Amino acid sequence: MARFTDKAAIVTGAAQGIGAAYAQALAAAGAQVVVADLNTERGEEVAKQITADGGTAVFCEVDVADPVSATALAEFTIAEFGRIDHLVNNAAIYGTMKLDMLLTVPWDYYKQFMGVNLDGALNMTRAVWQRMAANGGGSIVNQSSTASWMYSGFYGLAKAGINSLTQQLAHELGGSNIRVNAIAPGPIDTEATRTIVPGNIVDLLLQQLAIKRLGTPDDLVGACLYLLSDDAKWVTGQVLNVDGGQVFRP
Repeated sequence: MARFTDKAAIVTGAAQGIGAAYAQALAAAGAQVVVADLNTERGEEVAKQITADGGTAVFCEVDVADPVSATALAEFTIAEFGRIDHLVNNAAIYGTMKLDMLLTVPWDYYKQFMGVNLDGALNMTRAVWQRMAANGGGSIVNQSSTASWMYSGFYGLAKAGINSLTQQLAHELGGSNIRVNAIAPGPIDTEATRTIVPGNIVDLLLQQLAIKRLGTPDDLVGACLYLLSDDAKWVTGQVLNVDGGQVFRP
């Protein structure tokens, strides 16, 4: 499969878990990939593994909450590959997330959290869209969550914001031939999930699923590649659930 040959893709939060799976899958499908993350050590390991497997990847450190850092990542990608065709906004505070309510979460932490989990996707989109448009267009996938339709405090609020952001940006960027969609995973078996979600809560989540198992990062890869590719060339502003039947919505 070479759907992304001669295309350049940025994946944020790609040092581990779902982001690493996205980066590896894009490279396997022919893309030149920028593995972007704050975690330099693990991010470089992912890029090196992709290269060892025969793909093309480089690492770039980024803080998506910082517009200057986001712009530097876009410039780095142009310098490395000469173009930006695809962006996956996967970076998020999750595995180290504080468990608290909207009414009591410390305000400074809430602002930091939203700066990464919501504003980060907008910062990155603002950094890349003109470069995408100058090259004829491109596609963006934002990482949402089924938490956006469930009680899940400020995490769910951020993901509901991602859903709305996806729809708004799809309209603003459609005239530039840039499509914007989102994936809403259900509970995924990652190191971060195992860290943040107690085992008894995982058991309750499993009872809600039509398919009685946790998802894996590989379960999300097909949806991501589809939404980024020309197979979805008339699909934009959509939020695609990949959740084992956890959430049913109109």
